[in-house]
Amino acid sequence: MILTKKISNHNFYSLIWHASFLAFARNFIDVDTVIPAMLVDAGGKSVQIGIMTAIMLGGASFTQLIFAPFISNYSYKKKFLLLGINSRILSLLALSIVLYYYLQIDSRYAIWLIFAVITIFSLGGAFANISYTDILGKSIDMKSRKPFFSIRQVITGTILFVSALLAKKVLTIADYPVNYAYMFFIGFAFLFFASLGFWRLKEVIPSKLIVKNPKHFLRLIRAELKENGRLGYFLGFINTQGIGISLLPFIILYAKENFHTQSADTGYFLLFKVIGSVATGLLLFALMGKYKYRYLLYSNVFLAVIIPLVVMFSPHLPPFRFLFFIGGIVFAIYGITMNGVLLEVSGTENRALYTGISGAGNILPAIFPLLGGWIIKQFGFQPFFIMYMIIILFSLFFIHKLNCQK
Repeated sequence: MILTKKISNHNFYSLIWHASFLAFARNFIDVDTVIPAMLVDAGGKSVQIGIMTAIMLGGASFTQLIFAPFISNYSYKKKFLLLGINSRILSLLALSIVLYYYLQIDSRYAIWLIFAVITIFSLGGAFANISYTDILGKSIDMKSRKPFFSIRQVITGTILFVSALLAKKVLTIADYPVNYAYMFFIGFAFLFFASLGFWRLKEVIPSKLIVKNPKHFLRLIRAELKENGRLGYFLGFINTQGIGISLLPFIILYAKENFHTQSADTGYFLLFKVIGSVATGLLLFALMGKYKYRYLLYSNVFLAVIIPLVVMFSPHLPPFRFLFFIGGIVFAIYGITMNGVLLEVSGTENRALYTGISGAGNILPAIFPLLGGWIIKQFGFQPFFIMYMIIILFSLFFIHKLNCQK
């Protein structure tokens, strides 16, 4: 069966359904504000924040290098997509239960139980993302891809704004840890409804790449790197600019340790991050067809560096709401460009392989939070911020070499 216009439109709206309900869920399980704030309130310090950030933002993506060879051997990948998202749904339900009964659990084990559930949640996302990228690339015709990314950003951004207001309210209706239990249960419910969009997908184009064993997979990677010079620069790009989305959890830690921010403040941080994301989506939608990815990439380097500079040179209380607004812009631009550039440098048959290879590009984003947590514990925040800015600035070289044409 071929991809017809009717099937493409059907899949387009199924994926928009998923993105819409996922947008409702995201603010209740936000990895930049809600989860790190919950962990700090549970007694977590810089090292724990580093471990959590490494698991959720870098380490989970790195495991795609392990998952991709297995998934690439199958022509149809919808079943793996459903397995991944269902594991995330169940882990959110488990996390809400753990937090609801948190005070009745031995504190020595409770925080590690939270880490275990978060790990399952993150690995499920990494597992599902390989199939999602493959199915997205072959289930919507090429002319509809950029409109899809822009429309998705606008719709989900608008929903995120409404959801942020609701999440801000939920954070203050009860004390810790019950407020977070409510947050994750609501996230569980919305993610369940989001999964129905995946159940409706029609995967009509088979895409299979035989991978016999890990050694064979490594040979395929070397072959792709030789044949596709842009792939190496793409890996360099996500290894450097990729750490930009791991900064905000440490800003949360900085705010709580130095200025004793509360749950209400976390709600405002979340809200301003969402406003930044929504504003970015609306702007890019208005400019649809008039911008190229490389200009967005250059802009994101500048914005990612602004955040630590403002924190370091603020004489008193830093403008945290403004910083989370900028963080929302950085997050939105990286999400749009990351997916778009990956589709540009890959093809239909090797897209799952490339998604797995991109997991290898998350080596530095996986290590950075761990190293950052240790540096903060030993030397303070300033050396950490300096290291962050140096790595981000290195991405300028890889962006130049990628020379994205779309």
